[in-house]
Amino acid sequence: MNQDVMTACEWVMVCDATDIPENGGACVKVEDVQIAVFNFARRNEWYATQNLCPHKQQMVLSRGMIGSAGDNCEPKVACPFHKNTFSLQTGKCLSNDELEIKVYPIKVENGKVYVSLE
Repeated sequence: MNQDVMTACEWVMVCDATDIPENGGACVKVEDVQIAVFNFARRNEWYATQNLCPHKQQMVLSRGMIGSAGDNCEPKVACPFHKNTFSLQTGKCLSNDELEIKVYPIKVENGKVYVSLE
C-alpha cells in the first residue's frame, strides 16, 4: 500500500479491519462496484482490487490466494478458478500479458478500512 500517493482521494469506509481475514481477502461493495480487499498480514500491507477476474468475467478474486512473486517479492493474488496471477500493486497479470485488473487506493485507520474509487 503506497499511501504517499493518496492525497486527494475521497475515502469510503468499507468495513472493520477485523472483517478481512489475515493473509486473505473478502469482497466489499462500494456503490455498484465489487472490490476485493486483501489483508496481507505477514507483510503488514493492505490492497484493494476489482473483484472481477477478467479471464472468465467471474467475481472471484477476493477468494484467491495471496503470495509473493519474483526477485522483488511482488505481492500477488491468484484467481481461485483459473490460476491467473495479478500484481496487487499494479493490477498487471503476471501470467498473461493480455489481462489486467484495476487497483484502488486503500488505507486502514483506527481499525477501519477505507477505499477510494478515484
